[in-house]
Amino acid sequence: MTDSAEDVLRTSISLSDLTSSSSISDKVFVHWGCELSAAQSVTVFEAEDDLLENQFFVKTICLSAEAADEMHVVSASDAAGGSRPVPIATLRHCMPMVSFPGLELIPPVTFKLCSGKGPVFISAQHIALNPTEITEEDEEDEGGFSTDVLTV
Repeated sequence: MTDSAEDVLRTSISLSDLTSSSSISDKVFVHWGCELSAAQSVTVFEAEDDLLENQFFVKTICLSAEAADEMHVVSASDAAGGSRPVPIATLRHCMPMVSFPGLELIPPVTFKLCSGKGPVFISAQHIALNPTEITEEDEEDEGGFSTDVLTV
């Protein structure tokens, strides 16, 4: 049986569909990426649903092999830092990639290629948490007291 374009069922699932389903975990992980260049030097990541707790982790920023041998500077600004961009990566052919073990930014996040023509590639991970689902253990931790009794 051959599949034609009409036979293939294509569906898209929004982030809110995933998080409202009771059969799926209360965490949704989405990989995100973009390219910055002279043609598009600014890009913005915005979370789809403001009712969820959103975490955004930058993983790597790398320089394309086609990029000119010049200094490439990438800056970022997020909701926590206001609109003030901060340089987070300086790339050149002798150092074409920067990895971040735990750079967390609060959406919306704006990336800008401040220097150089690129292309520069950014890889990140977006995590959406459902804050309404609090377990009993979390409630005990928030109260500061535990009702568990230890018997010896």
